[in-house]
Amino acid sequence: MFRHLNYKPWFALAEFVDNAVQSYLANVERLKRVEGRLAKLTIKIRVDKSVPGRITIQDNAAGIPLSDFPRAFRPAVAPLDASGLSEFGMGMKSAACWFSPIWSVRTKALGEDVERLVRFDVATIVRDELEELSVTSSPSEKNYHFTEVVLEALHHPPAGRTLGKIKAHLCDIYRVFIREGVLDLWFDDELLKWQESSVLIAPYSRTPDAESQIWKKEIRFDLGEGQSVTGYAALRDPGNFAKSGFALFRRGRLIEGSVDEGYRPPFIFGSSGSFRHLRLFGELHLKGFEISHTKDGFRWDEDEQPFLELLKEHLDAEPLPLLKQADLYRALASKKDRGKAASEALSRTADVLATSLPEILPEIADKGTSETSSEPIAKDHNLGEREFTFAFRDDPWRIVIRMSDDPSEGELFSTSNYVREFDGTNVLEVGLNMAHPFAVSFAQTNTQNLEALLRIACGLAVGEHLARASGVKGAGTVRRNLNDVLKYALSKPSILETQP
Repeated sequence: MFRHLNYKPWFALAEFVDNAVQSYLANVERLKRVEGRLAKLTIKIRVDKSVPGRITIQDNAAGIPLSDFPRAFRPAVAPLDASGLSEFGMGMKSAACWFSPIWSVRTKALGEDVERLVRFDVATIVRDELEELSVTSSPSEKNYHFTEVVLEALHHPPAGRTLGKIKAHLCDIYRVFIREGVLDLWFDDELLKWQESSVLIAPYSRTPDAESQIWKKEIRFDLGEGQSVTGYAALRDPGNFAKSGFALFRRGRLIEGSVDEGYRPPFIFGSSGSFRHLRLFGELHLKGFEISHTKDGFRWDEDEQPFLELLKEHLDAEPLPLLKQADLYRALASKKDRGKAASEALSRTADVLATSLPEILPEIADKGTSETSSEPIAKDHNLGEREFTFAFRDDPWRIVIRMSDDPSEGELFSTSNYVREFDGTNVLEVGLNMAHPFAVSFAQTNTQNLEALLRIACGLAVGEHLARASGVKGAGTVRRNLNDVLKYALSKPSILETQP
């Protein structure tokens, strides 16, 4: 049953971290007396990526005392104190079984003179209907304290990009404890470090001549019946769609909104791609709200809408109306600078066109029409590619976006469209050649400029395909002519650029 829980690997690993943090916080004074000072809680997670996979989680918290063994290793037996991070009595067991059919816990409880080892073989327990497990004990020093969990023969061995996502999410989930100096959390040989986001400092866009303000405010309100919210909200600078949104906490631990999965309710953020989506973020600590048993979301029931209404009211309250500023800032704040940039761009582009276009236009105009290629784009000089699939009008689609660096290729933007014979998938390939003179002049290693060109390439390719699908002949002509104009005219520097 546990194997089929809807865990994400970072939330499954977080169950073990929760236990260690709770053990540490509940025994702070005892640990301080033993150490002579309060040492940081150190948790080390190691992933052996070789088949069949192995994960080890070690901590220097207070260990599991013998008196807690019946509760610690029996499912759904809640701890005596359920006010901390360990509240359901399922976390370690469910997460361990989700990861692994064979796992063990080795622990030394502070103040006891015995180290204990318990091994779990889920198949054997089920087959033999075991209700009790043997505990291996060995002598140890009373002042030693640790717990080590080893997960073997993994059902879900993390690998590749998942490892990076696990690190990022764990750092986010425990940011409060890391930031306050309570926790050192290691993943393999990397100490996870939390970095604060930069906050917008600017005048209110409706009064652009006023003094700049720091667009960050404290949030605090009470919903009654034991429910309350504290934290902060702010506007990012620079904006970032992936990193916007709220992180929702309970008892100091993030429950919802880590990394690129920020809590962005449409009631506050509006439509996807809005300026609020670009800039609004914050941390909100919720008290008195229920959470899921996997601790990866809140169980809102009827509570979410009242929460959102009060939150929206506080976000846009004077004298720091975050929502209004988020909506207006990009539209108004840099109007003067954009006017100057527009003037310069107009002058340079007009100069280049006036100089080059009359000479190259006859040859381009005489080339006739061009059809979209039905052959895959060559992978020579490939710098990287991404692909994704989806269904469009019940037909399978596969989009391949490729960047190359081929000086012998004359096209900046290329595309091909074909149907794979073996499965009927409609494939649309999009290519951007970074060695094209236009890319060399305006992009090269500038990520923002390259992204802009790549998005234009994608837009052209999709538009070209839709034109063909609607019956347009020679749909590739516009793109071919655009490539030629960009290469022979618009990639050249303006005379104005060379003037002192």
